[in-house]
Amino acid sequence: MRRTRQRGIALLVAIIMFALATTVAAAITYNKAMAARRAAATFTMEQALQAGMAAESLASIAIEDNSSKATTEPNQDWAMLVGPIEIEETGVWLQAQVQDLSGRFNLNSVVQYDQTTGAFVRDPYQVDVFEQLLVSLKMDTKWADLLVDWIDSDNVPTGTGGGEDTLYLTQVPPYRPPNTFITHPSELLALPGFGAENYAKIAPPVAALPLDARVNVCTATGYVLDATLHDPQNPTQWQLQDMDVLRKGKPCTPSSLSFTAAHSDPTIKSQVDARIQEKSEFFRLRTHIRVGTTEFVLYSLLYREGTNKVRAVQRSFGTE
Repeated sequence: MRRTRQRGIALLVAIIMFALATTVAAAITYNKAMAARRAAATFTMEQALQAGMAAESLASIAIEDNSSKATTEPNQDWAMLVGPIEIEETGVWLQAQVQDLSGRFNLNSVVQYDQTTGAFVRDPYQVDVFEQLLVSLKMDTKWADLLVDWIDSDNVPTGTGGGEDTLYLTQVPPYRPPNTFITHPSELLALPGFGAENYAKIAPPVAALPLDARVNVCTATGYVLDATLHDPQNPTQWQLQDMDVLRKGKPCTPSSLSFTAAHSDPTIKSQVDARIQEKSEFFRLRTHIRVGTTEFVLYSLLYREGTNKVRAVQRSFGTE
């Protein structure tokens, strides 16, 4: 009887040891598999980034070649769609296209530098321009004041529609406005109640660029042209026209001279002339990359310096 009981205990111990060994082996195998997956994902991401940087180099060459021309226009080589093409012997496919951000309204321009206080304050003229763009897009003009307070240096709400800490600290969860320049138009989504529907309307004609960036009239959309012209006598001169058809096979349309030639207000005309150009400095490269069955989209902000050298100043994966 005692020997039978001892054999049963030995068998139970053996079963427990086997179960523990199996558990440990399964954990080791799982960890190794996950480590291999992480390594593969990291390698794939690195491949995608290198492919995107290769696309940046090609785009930089095209933009630098455009430097010899007096104007930057949407029918030139830099704007051509490239691909889809395979990078030889890598299995990596990419498709890329450059867009001109200088042809958009600069969201950061709603403020200006005040030399007296050393702070960035509301720019009344550019706020009016932005409000005109909002009206054209059938959006509430209150977003202009909220944007000013999001960027300006002080903590005092602008007008009746602005908002500073007292507004944002009541949100769920609470947060504060940064009171500095924005780096991407998607920051508009942080304005209380802005929402995806409004962002879908405003995203195509706007950009987040340095304060002194000017609008390229050769590539701007009709909505941006009308807002930039800011002519109270003719607020819808360009947005009702098909700019792609109007520009096809023609030089810069409209030219900077013809753009303001018939302006009804000389004072506004002088301000418009100081804010437009025919040559662009800021571009966005959208690169669609496929590595095996995995796809990435890389957005690169390219800046053409005064020496015509082009460099990437910002990159983001999958963020329009």
